[in-house]
Formats: sequence, structure tokens, C-alpha cells
Amino acid sequence: MKEIKNILVTGAVGQIGSELTIALRQKYGAEHVIATGRKTPPSKELEESGPFHYIDVNSVESVEEMITKYSIDTVVHMAAILSAVGEKNPTLCWDVNMNGTLNILNLGLKHDMARVIIPSSIAVWGPGTPAIAPQEIALHPTTMYGVTKVCGEVLADYYVRKKGLDSRGLRYPGIISSETLPGGGTTDYAVAIYYEAVKNKHYTCFVREDTRLPMMYMPDCIKATMDLMEAPFEKLTRYNDYNVGSMSFTVKDLADSIKKVIPDFTIDYAPDFRQDIADSWPDAVDDSAARADWGWNPSYDLDSMTRDMLEKLSARHAKGLL
Repeated sequence: MKEIKNILVTGAVGQIGSELTIALRQKYGAEHVIATGRKTPPSKELEESGPFHYIDVNSVESVEEMITKYSIDTVVHMAAILSAVGEKNPTLCWDVNMNGTLNILNLGLKHDMARVIIPSSIAVWGPGTPAIAPQEIALHPTTMYGVTKVCGEVLADYYVRKKGLDSRGLRYPGIISSETLPGGGTTDYAVAIYYEAVKNKHYTCFVREDTRLPMMYMPDCIKATMDLMEAPFEKLTRYNDYNVGSMSFTVKDLADSIKKVIPDFTIDYAPDFRQDIADSWPDAVDDSAARADWGWNPSYDLDSMTRDMLEKLSARHAKGLL
């Protein structure tokens, strides 16, 4: 297995990419982790902690320029149009998610990469999926984002099996962060609720109170991504579609957890088009393959995540930073 030395992160200004980039820089050295994106970095820490460049993943030339300039041997491909935004512009979603992924895979092959990491999502599942989604099941997503993630998994596996590229991926559940706002996904409510609880002690949720989805706190998300990236290739029984789980809860469970810390928090519900998307996804996932192959084990449950989220957000709110 080739050594990881210089890492390119696409989509580094996104919710996950921005925090993952910082974590990678802390481990591999700031000068060895190149952040790229199409938007302004969301924090000074990301912008100033190491190299940042504006690129378009649909432009092979702009990506290859970074690979050559920095002798990149590993790409973490986070750039994507998410589910809710993708439903408003499905053509853009397909263009960015599929053509961008194809470009990264081809460049990984051309430049003999040590590793290509392409995360997937719970959006790959659709109606008919059991409440606890198994690792192996027919995938029938109902969103363009989900369609692109299924295609991306299969395409990346093709590059592993047919072309010998070391490409890996994991299916993220909904990700909750105290540092960055979400970027247009259906699980955004699980982040927004904390911000609104701290600022206004009230939240209007765009899905029903009984909506249950698999979720994960950002520190565990970063841990899972880096654990898979660093796992010995020979121990992997899968490549680009590992289920990873952490916790599952309803919106009511989440609200009740917040009320343990903020007793006067209130919530009401105004379901919109995102309810249908949420209803098409499973309640939880079977991640036994990830646990067996590369030792996946989350650190947070709902209440420990809530305490940490509210502590961090309350401190920022007191400083006028929310």
C-alpha cells in the first residue's frame, strides 16, 4: 500500500470538507494538505492554516494543475451538490457529482495515486429499504443526489477492480456540526435545531416529529473518513460503499435531548418537500462490515453530542459569533 504524503481536498469549503481539511492538516502537516473549492473559505482557520485554491472539479485542467503543482498522491473528493439543492437543479447535480467524480478517478489513475477517497451517502437508499439498511441491498434512490451517489459507488468500484486504483468510500449518515452550517441537505434540520435553540429557544422543523434518520456527530465523521483512508487495503472486503453508523433518533428525541439542557426550548413542525426525501431513507444502518474490516467505532451518542453542541454554540453566541 502506497504512503500518503500530499493530499488534495476538493469541496474543502463545505460542511464536512472544511473540518476534515483542518484535521488532515493537524496530522499530515499544513503544507501537505491542499484545500480547494469554488467558494470563499468559511473560516479564517481554513483559509490561513494552509494552501487554498479555487478550482472547478468539472475542469480537468484546473484539478490536474493542483495535482502537478503539489505532487498530490491522495485525493479526498468532497465536492458535491447535495440532496435538497440537487432536487431544485438536477442537471447541475448530475454534472458536478458525476463528471467531477469521473475526472478525479481518471486523474487518480493517470497520476498513480496512493489513494482516492470518494464519500457516499444514505441518499443511495430508497423506498422498500428495511428500517435498518443492510450493507447489501438493491439501491433505488428517489433524488438526483442519491442517483449520482449510487453511480459514483459503482463507477469507483469499477476503477478498483478493472484498473487497479485504490479508491475507497463510506456512506455518510446525516452529519451534525458545531462549526459549520450545512449545505443544502435533507438532514439540515438536525444542525439548524441546535443553532435556533441557542439563539431563539425555538425551531420550526421542515420534517415531522416522528422522522427518524441515522446521524453522526462531526468528530466521528472525520474519524471514520480518516480511519478508512488509512486502513490497509488488503483488509478491505469492500471499497466504495461502506455503511457507517453512529446514532439514530427522531426529531422529537432530538428536541427532548435539547430540553434537558435548555428546558424552555420549543419546537413546531411545517413539513415541506424534504419530508418525502427523508421518508425514503432508512432509520438506521448495519455497519458491521466497517467495524470488522477497519475497526469503525463511534464515540458519541445523542445526549453527549447535544451537550457538546450546546456548550460550543452557547460560547460563540455569548461572543456574538452566531
